[in-house]
Amino acid sequence: MPLQIYTGSQVLLPGSKAPQPATIEVSSDTGKIVAVHREQRSRDTYPNVDDEHWIDAGDLYLLPGLVDAHVHLNEPGRTDWEGFWTGTRAAASGGVTTVVDMPLNSIPPTTTVDNLESKRKAAQGQCWTDVAFWGGVIPGNQHHLKPLVEAGVKGFKCFMIESGVEEFPCVTEDDLRPAMEALQDTGSVLLFHAEFDNTPPSHEHAEPSDPTLYTTFLESRPQKFETDAISRIISLQRTYPSLRCHIVHLSAANALPLVRSAKKSGLKLTVETCFHYLCLSAHSIPHGRPEFKCCPPIRDEANRQALWDALLDGTIDFVVSDHSPCVAELKKMDEGDIMSAWGGISTLGLGLSLLWTEGKQHGVEIGDIVNWTSSATAKHAGLSNRKGKIEPGYDADLVIWDPKAEHKVTKESLNFKNKLTPYEGKVLSGQVVKTILRGQVVYDRELGGFAGTKSTGQLL
Repeated sequence: MPLQIYTGSQVLLPGSKAPQPATIEVSSDTGKIVAVHREQRSRDTYPNVDDEHWIDAGDLYLLPGLVDAHVHLNEPGRTDWEGFWTGTRAAASGGVTTVVDMPLNSIPPTTTVDNLESKRKAAQGQCWTDVAFWGGVIPGNQHHLKPLVEAGVKGFKCFMIESGVEEFPCVTEDDLRPAMEALQDTGSVLLFHAEFDNTPPSHEHAEPSDPTLYTTFLESRPQKFETDAISRIISLQRTYPSLRCHIVHLSAANALPLVRSAKKSGLKLTVETCFHYLCLSAHSIPHGRPEFKCCPPIRDEANRQALWDALLDGTIDFVVSDHSPCVAELKKMDEGDIMSAWGGISTLGLGLSLLWTEGKQHGVEIGDIVNWTSSATAKHAGLSNRKGKIEPGYDADLVIWDPKAEHKVTKESLNFKNKLTPYEGKVLSGQVVKTILRGQVVYDRELGGFAGTKSTGQLL
């Protein structure tokens, strides 16, 4: 069996927060890890392996590839926003080897098997990472859910507030009950955009607020939207206790007591937050800067610190990008109109550096970060039998990472299609040197990124 060898003094193995010396043997035929030796072996240990198939990471970190379980790739239908080619290249440049694509912002959305097949067809030959898919729950599509499970979707997402695109309407509790009934014995998971607005209409005439102020937007999406939604989710879940429910992109720290109580009671509830909620806070957002807009919003500094505490104590299970780009015109950059701008933050390629940079303030080790962005996200997406660990039998998805490198985020350094991000100009610690997908280098910073590599991603 032809082998590829990856070795180094700083390899992150399962169950460890700190890297250690190790050597990884990979089958060139299958792209699977066949053996892991807890020592840094020398070149002459493998005389039959040619130089092309020998990579010594030295003192750089050798990590499992990341699994980003919340990405909007928008193809087909809105490929001027993003696409499989550009989105997965951006992901690979940041050490992500698997993305799970959200069901909306593409046209059609992933709400039927036919729509899923349209998306799979569009993705063929374009992917620089592996790609899995979430399905969608919209009013009246409950009869499509089990066929979608059988077709391979990893779970389903729904909105409890308007999604922003007409082809993916939000659901009521009356819509959710038949959907949860259909899913409860499938082993699937139901993901919720957990904002619910039951504000009674006001008949008082209010002075219009300045739409360029971030505070105007923040006040329009209060924490109560999230706590009200999560209260309803928990109530519904008690009727369907076998179905795991998941809160996407938690922003409101006020909801954490609800989450802790639900978990303590034994409900199968999981929660994610995003890089932007952990790394940005409202007080530092300038006026007229719509690239900071997302829903739910980035909140104040005390809220950010509370999210970090919840991540560290396990209340929040993992971290994702929620990469949700659009074209510049929809971001209203020229007008600075935050209120009417598209809500979404572009992050693919930056997450590992963001958490490493910010995590230093919280005593976080690389093993914590990899757990939050790889092993836990792989488990969430039903991929924990092949992704998220450096272990025999797993895909040889690896990242060579320089923890000491510093780099400035510039438009030129970004690989996603529309180069708008709130992180532009920031100096981040840690940088990907190589990204390896099933034993094949798909990104090599030292050779100019994608020069000489090819798109070998599979649809999962």
